[in-house]
Amino acid sequence: MSKARLTIASKNYGSWSLRGWLLCKMAGLDFTEEHVTTDDPSIRAELLLLSPSFLVPCLYHDGLKVWDTLAIAEYLHELNPDAGLLLVDRAQRAHCRAICGEMHSGFANLRSALPMNLKAHFPGFKSWGGARGDVERITTIWHECLTQYGGPYLFGNKPCAADVMYAPVCTRFKTYDVAIDPAASAYCRTIMAMPEMQEWIAAARAEPDELEELDVEF
Repeated sequence: MSKARLTIASKNYGSWSLRGWLLCKMAGLDFTEEHVTTDDPSIRAELLLLSPSFLVPCLYHDGLKVWDTLAIAEYLHELNPDAGLLLVDRAQRAHCRAICGEMHSGFANLRSALPMNLKAHFPGFKSWGGARGDVERITTIWHECLTQYGGPYLFGNKPCAADVMYAPVCTRFKTYDVAIDPAASAYCRTIMAMPEMQEWIAAARAEPDELEELDVEF
């Protein structure tokens, strides 16, 4: 694959940036990172959950510009299907797409109540009822996949696009001390232990604090 460029926002706060970055890593894409400053009002609005559109990540490759995480996943799958981002089996691929789409378009209560913040930890944090419903639905998805495909990842022994889509949720559960069952907790530990996740988290912790609005203990 030729050299590509991926624009991302803050590694501490940028859940969609994390997804795009993980997809590129898992696809074996040779890419450079371009960081968009949070001084940009549109990026700041996005990170503060005030914007309905996601401007990052954006992948530039072979003269193409691909934004939106699902589109990036599909594009990378076409470039390198052997990476297994969207699986070989047609039925599994359809299942994977369905739960990726549910994460992509849903769970607004969880997003607003538990924004991604890798540097923070709020022991005993009390999330409101709507967010709890989202947590229950997410863990139900996890249980179904882990039971059906045997784990430790959602579709078996190798991470795929579905794991990428839910990776930021694992960080949220840890940040806000969300009470989940042992099987879901084990899945979160599996995701957090991935070398790519550890690389991203280390970089996030080294970032300067740019968004004081997301550092308050609300």
